[in-house]
Amino acid sequence: MMNGLVVGIPTETVYGLAGNALNEDAAIQIFSVKNRPHFDPLIVHTHSITEIEKYVTAVPDKARLLMQHFMPGALTLLLKKKGMIPDIITSGLDTVAIRIPNHPLTLQLLRALPFPVAAPSANPFGYISPTTAAHVFEQLHDKIPYILDGGATTVGVESTIVGFEGEEAVVYRLGGLAIEEIEAVIGKTTINVNAASNPKTPGMLKSHYAPVKRLIFDNKTELDRLKASKEKVGIICFNKYIDGPDKNAQVLLSSRGDLEEAAKHLFAAMRTLDAGDADVIYAIRFPEEGLGRAINDRLMRASFRE
Repeated sequence: MMNGLVVGIPTETVYGLAGNALNEDAAIQIFSVKNRPHFDPLIVHTHSITEIEKYVTAVPDKARLLMQHFMPGALTLLLKKKGMIPDIITSGLDTVAIRIPNHPLTLQLLRALPFPVAAPSANPFGYISPTTAAHVFEQLHDKIPYILDGGATTVGVESTIVGFEGEEAVVYRLGGLAIEEIEAVIGKTTINVNAASNPKTPGMLKSHYAPVKRLIFDNKTELDRLKASKEKVGIICFNKYIDGPDKNAQVLLSSRGDLEEAAKHLFAAMRTLDAGDADVIYAIRFPEEGLGRAINDRLMRASFRE
């Protein structure tokens, strides 16, 4: 990752496209490889709370509590940045999204490097995030020199992003750390998750995480139409099949009804259906609790079409 090179790395959430977060050339390379718009900020990854403090001007009390409870883990904090973080990383904003990934190989790598890394998901911009090294290889092998294979991800959706307005915590992106767990530590939070064409935090564009095939999310009228049509439909379900369509065309994300297991398998299921013979993908709405909120967020963005 020296001299502006970027590589694929594993985290517990999704695989990242990593480069030196203090090097503008590396950031430019990340945006270029992903074909990602420069107004979409990147997340900085490092290996310890002490390291985080090197790159931010202040850590609010609630942020410190969250660090102590959930780092390393699927939590990203949005904090005021120091000048050493290039503006291209933060899209010109005065805050930086920063986290400590909970993956042994990547933590070992970060401890060995003399810099933090910026690492958005290692896939072409807007497509389904990768949860295995094979997913990264399928789409980026001719654009990057190396992929560190750390096995399948254990969380499967991106980190939850929490920022601060004064001392109040605000959740800007739903992700792999449930709101209920956050509020158990710091009390009630504000949830401000908006689809935006010019986002202030990573991963918040209206259309994102999308398969090539059309994805319909939680629209029973459309589902009834699809059942009656000749279109081949691939269906993403939670813990039970939908009546009518062939069960072989349906993917259960968790037969035992576990939302964490469902989140882990979400992106892989989307990729499988996108590569299969279905003409269109349909996804049910998951329970609005725990990681179900993050699953619904990803499916909503995947279904958006201009």
